[in-house]
Amino acid sequence: MCGIVGYVGESQAAPILLEGLEKLEYRGYDSAGIAVYDGKKINMKKAMGRLKVLNELTHGGELLPGKLGIGHTRWATHGAPSDINAHPHFNKDQSIVVVHNGIIENYLKLKHRLESKGYEFVSETDTEVIAHLLDYYYDSDPLEAITKVMHRMEGSYALGIIFADHPEEMYAVRKDSPLIVGHTKDGSIIASDVPAVLKYTRDVVFIQNEEIVKLTEDKLEFYNIDEEVIEKETTHIDWDVNAAEKGGYEHFMLKEMYEQPKAILDTFSPRIKGNKVVIDELGMSDDEIRAVKKIMIVACGSAYHAGVTGKYIFEGLTRIPVEVDTASEFRYRDPIIEDGTLLIVISQSGETADSLAAIREAHAKGGKVLGIVNVVGSSIAREADNVMYTWAGPEIAVATTKAYSCQLIAEYLLAMKFAHVRGKISDAELADMIEDMKELPAQVEMLLNNKKNIQKFANRYLAAKDIFYIGRGIDYAIAMEGSLKMKEISYVHSDAYAAGELKHGTISLVEDGTLVTAILTQENLYKKMISNMEEVKTRGAFVMAVTNVDNTEVERNADYVMYIPKTNKYFTNTLAIIPLQLFGYYVAVGKGCDVDKPRNLAKSVTVE
Repeated sequence: MCGIVGYVGESQAAPILLEGLEKLEYRGYDSAGIAVYDGKKINMKKAMGRLKVLNELTHGGELLPGKLGIGHTRWATHGAPSDINAHPHFNKDQSIVVVHNGIIENYLKLKHRLESKGYEFVSETDTEVIAHLLDYYYDSDPLEAITKVMHRMEGSYALGIIFADHPEEMYAVRKDSPLIVGHTKDGSIIASDVPAVLKYTRDVVFIQNEEIVKLTEDKLEFYNIDEEVIEKETTHIDWDVNAAEKGGYEHFMLKEMYEQPKAILDTFSPRIKGNKVVIDELGMSDDEIRAVKKIMIVACGSAYHAGVTGKYIFEGLTRIPVEVDTASEFRYRDPIIEDGTLLIVISQSGETADSLAAIREAHAKGGKVLGIVNVVGSSIAREADNVMYTWAGPEIAVATTKAYSCQLIAEYLLAMKFAHVRGKISDAELADMIEDMKELPAQVEMLLNNKKNIQKFANRYLAAKDIFYIGRGIDYAIAMEGSLKMKEISYVHSDAYAAGELKHGTISLVEDGTLVTAILTQENLYKKMISNMEEVKTRGAFVMAVTNVDNTEVERNADYVMYIPKTNKYFTNTLAIIPLQLFGYYVAVGKGCDVDKPRNLAKSVTVE
């Protein structure tokens, strides 16, 4: 949640900070602030609202001269959005300033202790505690003060810190919140995420838990919590810098939807060798694949919906039993992880706090973990036993599209590999599936080009209060994701239901004019789904259907039909999600919603 940036070097810091915060605004946009050392003192500007308010307040950074600074864009946790609660935060004499991403769980205890020693607080945030703690322990040695504070804080944090009496230095600290550092052509930079630094460097260092970095114009020095010097490796980021720009599209979300054909191709093509699936990074021999007795898929949000799809695919192709959990619940149910269990953790950012906790729970129980991750070098990528990257590139819009599609592709490839190794599909069947997969990018592009028709239909439902999404089997999984796309960006109440469950209560909510979106891509379930459509239709529902091109029978019970091309039955979700993404997008646009930055949400949930 929240985004932090920092710069020290030869250039003016404020414009770099503001530009970096712009690239990180998807992490939080309740308020923003920057603090810059001008050679004499630390000057600060903060503002509630979107970053543009701060940009205008500082005239693009011109009003805050100086070559050392830190910045922050906030997703509120402790304390309502306000100028006062915005970061950065000062100590009492404004000689130390801090930005923070995370949650300090014991901040009230620390705050009461500091108040007893005469410290006064002006904000409601947990972060101000850090500034005063640093002040309390500071005795001219920044590193010593930082380590003392780290020993006393509980929770998650990524920190950027400036000490006024060390005007050529910046310090950064990490525990369970993402943080990267790197050299630019004339200085050093920190950030919460890769897009903020792409313009300035492609070579970064991922800071790990309880590590500290001291940054100067030409040097990075790394320490552990015991103040011991440590060595760190540099990671090169191959992402295209232009991928983090809108490139003429009205919204990042629309741009990222249109990047799906390429992202899908980039994810599967390196893993297809002739008529075989080759996943070198899997780190499992054929014998180890055959030894898998159970798969557990753990994820949050859209990644969880990808996981539900994965359950149907893995069980259908490999006959391995699969459990799917939301990561926020996984460790609290004391999961049973026995020999032969493979845990698959799915995350776009690779920094999702609950998913990281799931990995640690699995490891504590002796489980093997495979991460499906988009961000190279992220925490999940490092902590999992092996990682399979999705090559979606940077995804800026809060509502995921291309990263989700790539997660599906990764699951298809894994299931095909496992099924073939275990003898559940033949060489010929595998070759047919590979050919169907190769068709997906062009098929997705064709569906995207149907956007005008979907926009016209969406405009009819701008005033909708409730929308129901229904499906059976694998289509229920896609109904869940379609529903989420609608609610998170348009603020229209929508829910997904297994279609057979309608009669067990939910159908009582259907009344004249209620929009019901029915997904039916599985031929063996056509008749059952058409029956469910008839059930809601007779109660006054307006029915929109997403189905395969050959299923014209659906038109008898649907008022509007979106057809998808024919593909392997396990791949249909890759195609069915496209019209549902577009539908949610155009409802949100028509209502005037902020599509890329929906209220109360952030791109990456790095706190529990």
